[in-house]
Amino acid sequence: MTADDPAAAPRAHLLDARADAVDAVLAAADAVAAEWPRLDDGRRATPDRDALVEDLRAELADAGVLEKLPEALAAAVDAAGYALPATPVAAPPYVVLSSTGPVLRGTVDDGRLVVRIDCFGIARQPDGVDAAVAYAHRAASPAAALSVSFVEAE
Repeated sequence: MTADDPAAAPRAHLLDARADAVDAVLAAADAVAAEWPRLDDGRRATPDRDALVEDLRAELADAGVLEKLPEALAAAVDAAGYALPATPVAAPPYVVLSSTGPVLRGTVDDGRLVVRIDCFGIARQPDGVDAAVAYAHRAASPAAALSVSFVEAE
């Protein structure tokens, strides 16, 4: 673990050695959003959170990406200098699909490593969709979509 920033080494590892998994998640998000209507700012969006998550899960599973996410989590935890107490699986608590994209969580002795691949953003009162909240596609690079944080145990 890096004392100053325990998330730096895992993030660098994911962008280097696991870039294919991050790229595949972003490609799946592109496919999911391809037919959504556009907001006035040009981004594709949907107000249907449940359909977004279901469609993303199906797209990731069909592409064989969902099963690679636990491996990416284990590699990120290893890069941080830790080991997971159990083999992660593509289900909670290790892999969760949220309305913004996959969240990978690895609990270790000192806390929890959290990896997010943000494919969608939350748009409140969006112009162009008749809803209070919509989920807008983010066309982002892997580096922009990937965030890694470490939450220390209390």
